[in-house]
Amino acid sequence: MEQEYKNILVPVDGSDSAEKALNRAVESAKANHAHLDILNVIDTRQFSVSFSGMMDGGGSIVYQTFEDTEAYMNELKEDIVKNGFTDVDIHIRFGSPKTVIAKDFIEDHHSDLIIMGQSGLKAVERMLMGAVTNYVTRLAPCDVLVVK
Repeated sequence: MEQEYKNILVPVDGSDSAEKALNRAVESAKANHAHLDILNVIDTRQFSVSFSGMMDGGGSIVYQTFEDTEAYMNELKEDIVKNGFTDVDIHIRFGSPKTVIAKDFIEDHHSDLIIMGQSGLKAVERMLMGAVTNYVTRLAPCDVLVVK
């Protein structure tokens, strides 16, 4: 029996791996006549202390990061719509990518499939922070497809 999906989530972070996953997610959404949610999670831990231990009291770094992310996400959506798929929304959230992807977003949007890249992080970052993909595949309450 073939599984049909109605709400597909694809987290993106600008990496090649995430963009491969996005392409696969668009194909899957078309095949299933499903809604596609593209999500970018801005990790709030990166803003706790800026260069040389100085706090960014004005929030300019956070604002610029959001603006850059929004522009990137809008470009992704425009490309998808230009290629004939219109049932797509973009989302930007702040928080821990692990918990936002594996729990919070799914609860809010009733995603029944997550399609994500194998890894968007460099090897050293994976050792320090843990792999988001590994966390999501273990704890998400829905199916997860990892694109290599």
